Amino acid sequence: MLLEVTSLDAFYGDLQALHQVSINVNDGESVALVGANGAGKTTFLKCVSGLIRQKRGSIEFAGADILSAPAEAITRFGIALTPEGRMLFSSLNVEENLQMGGLNRRRGHWNLQRVYQLFPLLAERRLQMPNTLSGGEQGLVAIGRALMANPRLLLCDEISLGLAPVAVDRIYASFAAIRSEGTAIVLVEQDVKRASSASDRVYCLLEGQVTMHGASRDLDAEDLTRAYFGT
Repeated sequence: MLLEVTSLDAFYGDLQALHQVSINVNDGESVALVGANGAGKTTFLKCVSGLIRQKRGSIEFAGADILSAPAEAITRFGIALTPEGRMLFSSLNVEENLQMGGLNRRRGHWNLQRVYQLFPLLAERRLQMPNTLSGGEQGLVAIGRALMANPRLLLCDEISLGLAPVAVDRIYASFAAIRSEGTAIVLVEQDVKRASSASDRVYCLLEGQVTMHGASRDLDAEDLTRAYFGT
């Protein structure tokens, strides 16, 4: 097991956002985390990546306790986040944005050449500024930047949000190559069908709690709808 989260509670001030959430990810596995807006999906990723400090429970990564570790230490452990909205550096060009992902100097498969092999379009756009790219192209930069950190676990937060279907297809097509290098993926999505097709297992969150989980191939659509909406 690569990531083991047990009985995780998370808070924004006095507001509790996660309630006893337990989720695990095996080495090289793809796990989808689905649920409606406000279900707690992004909060979970922020807890794992060290961006939320008000939390309790247990988060272990590759056998190490990272519950209280700061974000910069967590990247060195081998966890990288592709954030919702992509959050690229507007003053840097594409290549410079990618290089920012490698600041932790973690050794591994991914470097500029490998990222450009995965996303040839970025090699063509390497000197362009992010605001001159389409939303889908910006999504590729965000994923490439995360890969430059050479993660063992890649966290992807709503990477298809607001993108055209052809752009989403391009992003999802990259996951097989990413996993072939041994990188596990946690994929946060609202699109249950697409998320299920790209994952080994699915967890459903509702109001900060896990309401259902299981192998993607075994999911019953009616049960998943009930878990998703609480009906």
